[in-house]
Amino acid sequence: MQYSASFPGGTVQYYFNSSFRSVFELIDVEECIVITDENVAKLYGSLFADFKAVITVAAGEQSKSTETVSSVTEQLIKHECHKKTFILGVGGGVVTDLTGFIGTIYMRGVKFGFVPTTLLGMVDASIGGKNGINFQTHKNLLGTIRQPQFILYDNNFLKTLPDTEWNNGFAEVVKTACLFDKPMFDELTTCDLISYQNNGAALASLVARCTDWKNKIVIADEQESNSRKLLNFGHTTGHAIEAAYQIPHGHAVSLGMVIACMLSEKQNNLPDTVRERLISVLENYHLPTEMRLDIDKVMNLLKMDKKRSGKDIDYVILKEVGISEIRKLPINIIQDALTEFNEGSN
Repeated sequence: MQYSASFPGGTVQYYFNSSFRSVFELIDVEECIVITDENVAKLYGSLFADFKAVITVAAGEQSKSTETVSSVTEQLIKHECHKKTFILGVGGGVVTDLTGFIGTIYMRGVKFGFVPTTLLGMVDASIGGKNGINFQTHKNLLGTIRQPQFILYDNNFLKTLPDTEWNNGFAEVVKTACLFDKPMFDELTTCDLISYQNNGAALASLVARCTDWKNKIVIADEQESNSRKLLNFGHTTGHAIEAAYQIPHGHAVSLGMVIACMLSEKQNNLPDTVRERLISVLENYHLPTEMRLDIDKVMNLLKMDKKRSGKDIDYVILKEVGISEIRKLPINIIQDALTEFNEGSN
């Protein structure tokens, strides 16, 4: 399946249920640099034999750094890359973020595309044009918004994905369902990880639905001045927890969604049964729902969040499953929620 989405910043072609070899029909691989990580290179390095060059970075969040950007840029110069060079990011969210960021700034911008190899990359990280790197302890503090030329989905890459990374990706699937799609949420409650791993058609449908929802939001608000902020459900405190404890992104978002539900109960009279259902779904996909936090540590990072304005921060809360809103909340209200969250954690 193929479709295109037109954003203010450009049109992106999406190729679902495709094959990596289809890349050869989309670009001149002899003028293409592949950026990937050590894990992907070890498993699939033979796929890159015909490309101009392959740049391999360390696997993991530590590669979203100014040091890695500098190292990759040096290699682009070494390979005499120019304005017509195409950069292809093949990997998870770290690789696609890094590729998009470098593709935006190298020579003031070259064309780039993504082949996400993780579920998290497929349903969220590669979509929407946000390309960020971390700075010191701050998550995605440096970044750009620029769309790739295409995103190609080859689900065969998921065959070698560890279960922990499947869990990681399902946090973003659950997030999408909570925000926009109650039928998807209901589906997630009746299924589990193994059922999706064993049903390629169901998984492909799930990925396409998540992509479609995110595209609708980004098309309406590419620069995140309004409705795109909804996509931060679970991410505001989640990013701070992720940075503070160096835990996987999906795990941090899972915890963040539980905290967001607690705030929704206080601010929107959301029934606590919604939080109970959410916790059940998250645990069904082996995601954490409680953790003892150093509140001062988390709050110090939260205060540097890009959505903060003075003593308030734009925070995404639920009205009900499938309906959400952005509310300006005082920082101290969030701190109170973290305290309550700690009290409920073992």
